[in-house]
Amino acid sequence: MTSEQTIIASAVQSWKQNVERAGKVFSGLTDQQLQTEVAPGRNRLVYLWGHLTAVHDAMLPLLGLGDRLHPELDAAFVTAADKAVDGLPSAAQIKRYWDEVNGHLMAGFGKFTTSDWAGKHTAVSDEDFAANPLRNRLSVLLSRTSHLAYHIGQTALAPK
Repeated sequence: MTSEQTIIASAVQSWKQNVERAGKVFSGLTDQQLQTEVAPGRNRLVYLWGHLTAVHDAMLPLLGLGDRLHPELDAAFVTAADKAVDGLPSAAQIKRYWDEVNGHLMAGFGKFTTSDWAGKHTAVSDEDFAANPLRNRLSVLLSRTSHLAYHIGQTALAPK
């Protein structure tokens, strides 16, 4: 493996570990436990799980891996605050979406070359990318891994 390939493999492995950790945390909770707020007046665990699923789903077109699988999640988990929308998907539905979205991402990651990771994501113009080549696919993976780890940390705050 080249140095570049090792760095990318490390980033993908970190993503995978955090996805697995989050999946284990959320899927191990009962429906009642998922209604727990991480702190009084803050997001519920079910909202965090849906939010992460929606954000990961948005990575598919951003990284050039195809269309979103569940854009309907945005209304409840991205554009609206927790408890602002009635009728959230069930925990079983969120788990299915979580597994599906993250499975598609991992399959796509496995097809990327080192050059693909260093290439621009779809939300940046050619001109902006030429001016700032750090706006690449790898930077998206790194920032979303950090986002995921942040929300995993929030789950530890929820009362048991």
